[in-house]
Amino acid sequence: MTDNALPDLDPVIHAQARLRVVAALNVLPDGDEMAFNSMKELLGMTAGNLSVHLTKLEDAGYVQITKTHKGRTPVTFVALTKRGRLAFDDYTKAIRALLDNAGGAQ
Repeated sequence: MTDNALPDLDPVIHAQARLRVVAALNVLPDGDEMAFNSMKELLGMTAGNLSVHLTKLEDAGYVQITKTHKGRTPVTFVALTKRGRLAFDDYTKAIRALLDNAGGAQ
């Protein structure tokens, strides 16, 4: 990015639903994870919609999905990867730069 160019926004994170997912995971301490059902309720998303967005984030290397069992019940956990944290940090810096430059020269 040059001084006069607008910053590039990561298209994987920029989609509203994925931005909400990454923002929710980013507040967790490094290495912590959130249960899929908790995330679904927190974000008010359907299971299908959340699954689609998590797949895109996983394909980009931004989240790690762990499937396990609690007793006989399957449980899915989602964690933000180091790459995902860096991508979110870069994204927030780009948004700030974009907003700081909004309105142009005075």
